[in-house]
Order: sequence, then C-alpha cells, then structure tokens
Amino acid sequence: MNTASSFSRDALVAHARETIAKGSKSFAAASRLFDAVTRERVWLLYAWARACDDLIDAQDLGGALGDQAGAPARLAHVRALTAQAFAGTPTGTPAFDALGVVARETGLTPAMAEDVIAGFALDVTDWHPREEADLMRYCWHVAGAVGVMMAVVMGVSPRDEDTLDRAADLGLAFQLANIARDLAEDDAAGRCYLPAQWLADADIPPGEQLKPPYRPVLAGLTARLCDLARPHEDSARIGAARLRFRQRWAILAAAGIYGAIARQVAARGTRAWDSRTRVSRGAKLVWIGRALVQALLPVPGRCRTGALRRRFTRRSFV
Repeated sequence: MNTASSFSRDALVAHARETIAKGSKSFAAASRLFDAVTRERVWLLYAWARACDDLIDAQDLGGALGDQAGAPARLAHVRALTAQAFAGTPTGTPAFDALGVVARETGLTPAMAEDVIAGFALDVTDWHPREEADLMRYCWHVAGAVGVMMAVVMGVSPRDEDTLDRAADLGLAFQLANIARDLAEDDAAGRCYLPAQWLADADIPPGEQLKPPYRPVLAGLTARLCDLARPHEDSARIGAARLRFRQRWAILAAAGIYGAIARQVAARGTRAWDSRTRVSRGAKLVWIGRALVQALLPVPGRCRTGALRRRFTRRSFV
C-alpha cells in the first residue's frame, strides 16, 4: 500500500487504464506502445488531467457539459486536491492520488500542474480568444503544458528547455485538431475557440459560425487551424527523436493519429460537423505502422524546415 494514498498503486493504475480507454481511444491506442513503466505513468497523469476537466466542466469523460453555475468553486476544489496530491496527502480521489504517485516517481512540480489548471480557469471565466495569440495561449495551457508534463514523465530533464518546447508543440498540435473537430460540440455548449478576429475577417457574426450560410467559410477557417498545427507537428517529431525507441514510437503514433483527425476534418469540408470525425481502428493501426518506420529513420529535413514556421512556442507563454 502506498502510504501517500488511500489506494494501492496497482488500483490507481487500473483506474487510470480504464479512464484513458474511455476518455481517449486515440491516445489509449498509442500509449500501448510505451514500455510498461512509462505506460503506467502516462496513464496516471492522463487520469489526473481528465479528472480536472470533468470536475470543472461538470461532465463525464468529456461528455456534455453540466451546470456551469458552480464552476469557480469546482476550480478551487481541483486546485486544492492537486495541492494535496503534491503534498503527499491522500485525497480519497483516485485520479488525484494518481498525480501524487507519478509526481513522486518523476519529479513533476506544482508549477507544471498549475500551467494546466490555468487553461481550465479560462473556461470558467467564459473566456474567448480575440486573436491568434490568444488561441495559442489557450492551447498551451490545456494541452501544451500537459505535453511538458508527459515529457518529464518519460524522463526528459526539466532543464532540457528545447525538448520541452517540442513536447509542448505536440500538445499544441493535438489541441488545434481537437478544436477543429469539436466546433459543433463547443458551439452547443456556448463556447468558441476560433479567434474573434478570424470570424470578423471572414464576415461571420458572433455565434453564427455553424449556421448553413457560413459553413463554406468555416471550412476555410478549419483548414487554417490545420495549417497552424503542421509546424508544431514537425517540431514535435524533432523532439521525439530524442526519446528512447518505444517512447519515440508511441509519440509518433499519437502525432500521426491526431494529425489524421485534423486532416479528415479539413477534407470533409462543410460536412465536418454533421457527425463527429473519428479515425477508424484500421487507420490507427496504419498510423502505428508508419510511426514504427518513422521511429527507425532520421528526422526528415522537411520537418526541420517546417518547424521554423512556428510563430509561437512554449517560451511565448511562460
């Protein structure tokens, strides 16, 4: 029994494995490629991030948002449980005890966790991005900062600034794909992560982006999101090359699967939000195979050139 948790480590891992299987089938598939120790730690960290999102938004594994009236109190509760986890105090909640375990095993810090929670805090304040830089700051908090924590879990030194930058880039690319895919779901919840300036430049009135007359223009903005993600995917591939083989394979597989989501959304055009865009199990296996080949080869020169096109990096926000 772990003295800093009400649950055994095995129980926490089992809970985390179930959480990622239900909460992110794409990342769950890629996580199977990690070595056993890394895989468990990645699951433990994912369980915490998923629980934070669900608790603050009053939802279940990313489902429909619940009543948002008590969101500020729920945000404070998440911060309190996270602080307890880092202090080594049992929280009685598996996902937060999981964070305590993985933090003690890898050296994650409260500041790293707060970077993530700050993204949830933006949603609590009914925040909307005005410019592209605001969009990228949001992506940094809710996904890029998670990428940094994942890198540390994989053994990257907290002092290796360049590799952490590239880990954050993978999170940025993931989140841009999520935003493109989830425009309809976010709209139903009263949220929009497309910058107001983008909508104004496209002559789309606020809150009208999903209406039929604006669908063709919205498809163009989705393609813009995908273009914005590409340099960050390239940068992430450079960082992945510095990881151990199985870690590299897993990260490249995840990058390929999430990149496929973004490209499928762009390819579906005005029909992209009629139903949720998914990558089939067969397609995931193809991307896992491609990632294996990529993991065995040097980073292509086009990735190094593409990464130079990034307009924002982790250091733009920290």
